[in-house]
Amino acid sequence: MLLNIAFFFLILSFPYTFCLNQEGLILQQLKLNFDDPDNFFSDWNDRDDTPCKWLAVTCDSVSHSVTSLDLSNANLAGPFPASLLCRMRNLTFISFYNNLLNSTLPEYDLPVCESLVHLDLAQNLLTGKIPSSFAELPNLKYLDLTGNNFSGEIPVSFGTFRQLEVLGLVENLLDGTIPAFLGNISTLKQLNLSYNQFFPGRIPSELGNLTNLETLWLTQCNLIGEIPDSLGRLSRLTDLDLALNALDGSIPSSLTQLTSLIQIELYNNSLTGELPPSGWSKMKALRRIDVSMNELSGTIAAELCELPLESLNLYENSLEGELPESIANSTNLYELRLFQNHLTGVLPKDLGKNSPLLWLDVSSNKFSGEVPTNLCEKGVLVEALMIDNSLSGKIPASLGQCRSLNRIRLSNNNLSGAVPDGLWGLPHVSLLDLKSNSFSGVIAKTIASASNLSSLILSGNKFSGNIPEELGFLASLLEFSGDHNVFSGSLPNSIVNLGQLGKLDLHDNALSGELPRGIHSLKKLNELNLANNDLSGNIPQEIGSLSVLNYLDLSGNRFSGKIPNALQNLKLNQLNLSNNRLSGDIPPLYAKVMYKNSFLGNPGLCGDIDGLCDGRSDGNNGCAWLLRSIFVLAGVVFVVGVVWFYWKYKNFRKVRRAIDKSKWTLMSFHKLGFSEDEILDALDEDNLIGSGSSGKVYKVVLSNAEAVAVKKLWGSTKIADESSDVEKGNVQDDGFAAEVETLGKIRHKNIVKLWCCCTTGDCKLLVYEYMPNGSLGDLLHSNKSGSLDWPIRYKIALDAAEGLAYLHHDCVPPIVHRDVKSNNILLDGDFGARVADFGVAKVVDANGKGTKSMSVIAGSCGYIAPEYAYTLRVNEKSDIYSFGVVILELVTGRLPVDPEYGEKDLVKWVCTTLDQKGIDRVIDTKLDSCFKEEICKVLNIGLLCTNPLPINRPSMRRVVKMLQEVGGVNQLKNASTKDGKLTPYYYEDASDQGSVA
Repeated sequence: MLLNIAFFFLILSFPYTFCLNQEGLILQQLKLNFDDPDNFFSDWNDRDDTPCKWLAVTCDSVSHSVTSLDLSNANLAGPFPASLLCRMRNLTFISFYNNLLNSTLPEYDLPVCESLVHLDLAQNLLTGKIPSSFAELPNLKYLDLTGNNFSGEIPVSFGTFRQLEVLGLVENLLDGTIPAFLGNISTLKQLNLSYNQFFPGRIPSELGNLTNLETLWLTQCNLIGEIPDSLGRLSRLTDLDLALNALDGSIPSSLTQLTSLIQIELYNNSLTGELPPSGWSKMKALRRIDVSMNELSGTIAAELCELPLESLNLYENSLEGELPESIANSTNLYELRLFQNHLTGVLPKDLGKNSPLLWLDVSSNKFSGEVPTNLCEKGVLVEALMIDNSLSGKIPASLGQCRSLNRIRLSNNNLSGAVPDGLWGLPHVSLLDLKSNSFSGVIAKTIASASNLSSLILSGNKFSGNIPEELGFLASLLEFSGDHNVFSGSLPNSIVNLGQLGKLDLHDNALSGELPRGIHSLKKLNELNLANNDLSGNIPQEIGSLSVLNYLDLSGNRFSGKIPNALQNLKLNQLNLSNNRLSGDIPPLYAKVMYKNSFLGNPGLCGDIDGLCDGRSDGNNGCAWLLRSIFVLAGVVFVVGVVWFYWKYKNFRKVRRAIDKSKWTLMSFHKLGFSEDEILDALDEDNLIGSGSSGKVYKVVLSNAEAVAVKKLWGSTKIADESSDVEKGNVQDDGFAAEVETLGKIRHKNIVKLWCCCTTGDCKLLVYEYMPNGSLGDLLHSNKSGSLDWPIRYKIALDAAEGLAYLHHDCVPPIVHRDVKSNNILLDGDFGARVADFGVAKVVDANGKGTKSMSVIAGSCGYIAPEYAYTLRVNEKSDIYSFGVVILELVTGRLPVDPEYGEKDLVKWVCTTLDQKGIDRVIDTKLDSCFKEEICKVLNIGLLCTNPLPINRPSMRRVVKMLQEVGGVNQLKNASTKDGKLTPYYYEDASDQGSVA
């Protein structure tokens, strides 16, 4: 009976066990080789006759043998199964693009794949050396190993490929130099070695032998020396990219022999000499030229401008002469960037008339004459940037009809006349900069239509009349600078409606009347400068409620009455109330000698500042002397009592705190209302609010009821890193020194304020402003995350971005934070964000071109940019990647690393989930769906910031701008395309280069 049952089950199982053909069994074995969290292999059914209907499998229609296996974007993890794949003799196509393959490649299994034509292993985690046996595959035409962690040199055997047409080794860890033997692969059509840290080396002249080559990409390959003449023999070349290297010498004239060339990119090198003066006329296919950020001189050849160009980037060179008129005849020209050269003459009068011009930047040259009237003839102009020239005449009325405009910068020219009414009210303009010209007339009421305007800069002109009430309709306005004009009348009452306004500067005008009521609603006001006008009345008490105000200048007016005591609530870096008609007592916080200049020229003011109240009577002086004496005596008695109490209590305190106060050194960076003793006495465990690897953090409530946070670092916190010569001085290379050097000089509303530091032999203290809501990371990833609705998260992202943008663009030299993460973004009582923890911050090259190499990785797991992790080369792009991760945290509510992701991090999890499951599976479920459109835009910004290629990440200034646009009515700017792939727009105009902080 038992034998019959066993035979019955054997019969049932027989057809299912043996019906699948041999190649299907191989693929079933391959399936078991991988971790498949997304169940990609779900339809690989072992009961089928053949695998030909399985997902990702293609078979020959006659023989039914497997010819293609495409496992792209399948989220598979495991080793590359070369030995299994090569058992399928007719397999010609293999793709594992964008998976998590994590092994080394076998050296000897590969040659068995004799039929293989196409092998794509790009965007994985493969390591080790590249096998030399690839070259033994007789039919291989396509080999792409981009975006892995291969190391070592390119194998010598690669010079023996028989039929290879495409070789992609982008973004690996390859070293050595680019080998000359690659010039032996005569069949090669595409060679892409970009973004590898090769040893410094020259471009092999032998590459000129690749006469079938169509694409040559050697971007950021540590190339030096001159561009070889031999490249002029590549007659089929359509794309030449040698950008981001250290090439020098002149551009060889032989390159003008490349008649098939469509795109040439040589930007960010050290090329010298002139652009080839002739030969351009033969390059009829050329559409894009980018030789910016070099040291080129000479003139722009007329032949060059006669080509049917789409994009011409020659910025940041030393070019001279005039811009040929023929550039205006390029019917496809959409991008013209010539800023920071020495070009002269007038701009072509027909510029923009025949072409769909989008971006024009001719800033920082010596152009004269009028602004061309046809710049927006096609109605698509987005940016018109012409600062720092000698342009004259009026703004053409046609620009006032250009509704596509987003940024207008005409500052530092000789322009005059009235601004066209239409220009004031363009609906998409976010920046209108007319500074330092001779414009006259009034601000037109049409400005009410400029709903996206965030910066209005009119300083140093002859504008007059009243500031219109319509200005208060601009809900997105962040800055209004109208100083050194002739504005008159009172400030419009509607100005208090500008809830986003951060800077209001109208000093040196003829304004009169009182400050408008309701100024307390300007919650984000950081700078208020109304000096040298004719304003009167009392200084409003409500100014003291502007919590982020740090610059207040009301000097040179006719303000009267008392100084509001509420001003003591402010944390001001600049205060000036001099030369008014103020009277009464000075608030105690400011009744100090250090503030004397802030109150001069107010005869009625009183206070204990020598020389300020000389006009008072002797009787009053005597009375004041008596009162002071009484207070001094009372103070002495109090101090004696405190000393006695301390002496009696000394032994008990010695047990709790082994600190010798006499050895403490205090260094302050702001005006302090406390001493080191107040800090030291509060450093006990009852006040502990956090701890980390470098020390502990205490909350200290001062005698004036304000709170500060004190970070105590014990012993050495030395970080094995190169010292940064900050501000011409060699700083001790530890976290304490870096933080003091960095934060001690910074003044920005979104950077945590360092009040002072205290040091002794074995202990160091940093005293910061206290952030009641703690760190973003702690709050976002706790059970309190529900309190972070989307408007608050958006506000946090924008605040933090503005802080980082200040470090990158407004500090000279720029500062790279190197440890941007959610735990280093602190939140005040209103959830305003401050960037904190500068213990590993570094300054970067003053010339802005180089990166700085570090001997160890600084940063936190999940936030480290991929190129930083293996090259240890740091620049601003590393911070941008980390900030992108923070944005993804805000959108998803997830940790940057989590066991749930497997071997991925948050960035890869978001990308994979978006592709496979859609946006709803990515967005934090705690967020209200009514904000979905805005959340998606911010998510897109996060993905731009975490682009694996540093060059494709936007600058922090661009990130701030995009985030601001999300908060307005405009859509995010469309990404531009580069090399056939969607990439963020990353060019910076002359105005975005940073200034002295």
